[in-house]
Amino acid sequence: MFRPMHFEIHADQPERAVRFYSEVFGWLFSKWSGPQDYWLITTGAVDQPGINGGLMQRRDPGGATYNTVDVPSVDEFLIKITSHGGTIALPKMAIPGVGWLAYCKDTEGNIFGIHEADPSAK
Repeated sequence: MFRPMHFEIHADQPERAVRFYSEVFGWLFSKWSGPQDYWLITTGAVDQPGINGGLMQRRDPGGATYNTVDVPSVDEFLIKITSHGGTIALPKMAIPGVGWLAYCKDTEGNIFGIHEADPSAK
């Protein structure tokens, strides 16, 4: 079995996207000193489940990547996301026996999911 080990977010205004993800999820960004602007994203401690990623200037206007982020409360994060300039693309819904899921758009128009584990979700 192969698991995702990196993700990339493409942004029209990378600095704005860095602000959004830093403020909403507390992710850490460090600018790479390579031949192009690229930010490495640390999403959590090495001993926690999850993956890290990168952020770069959007090159393909039709390209999209959907990642889902584990959160303690979908309701709280929907408020947090919209208060930081994001929008709700698909409202909170139950995944029976698994949890709650909603899809949102960040400040760059990228769609991402947020998931709250809850085995009693119906």
